Amino acid sequence: MRKKIAKYGLLTSAVALTGVLSMVTASAESGSATTSSGSGGMIGSLIMMVLLFAVMYFILIRPQKKKEKEQQAMQRAVRIGDEIVTIGGIVGLVTRVEDDTIQIETGGDRHKMRLKTWAIQENVTVKEDNERAKAAAAEEAKAKKEEKKKKKDADAAEEQGVLKD
Repeated sequence: MRKKIAKYGLLTSAVALTGVLSMVTASAESGSATTSSGSGGMIGSLIMMVLLFAVMYFILIRPQKKKEKEQQAMQRAVRIGDEIVTIGGIVGLVTRVEDDTIQIETGGDRHKMRLKTWAIQENVTVKEDNERAKAAAAEEAKAKKEEKKKKKDADAAEEQGVLKD
């Protein structure tokens, strides 16, 4: 979904930039007349450029910075015993955490590797825990909804019984 939004944002930015460039070119070709309409065209072009940069910021730059912050927070939150995946695709279990490096065990022979924390792409343990928590919350909400429905049906049946007597 984000990729589609980014693609449309880039397309919108390109179209807006083309429009601004064509307006600037047209005003430059019309001559150096200093009429009020000429200065108004330049102000309009300036406004379009500011809007273009605002759109690019909110569609492209801001989400990327948010994603980078989440990635750095995940890398700082790695603990001993977590299963991680590196940017090279190596999967291992964290055995030691230092300031800017970690040590992992990988493979059946328990090969130990020392890596920089920036090389961590994903923390599988935390991701699985989050997925389990979401599934449990969804199951709890579903059970609560069913309980409300049963209670409502019981109340309706009780009212029906009172009315029949």
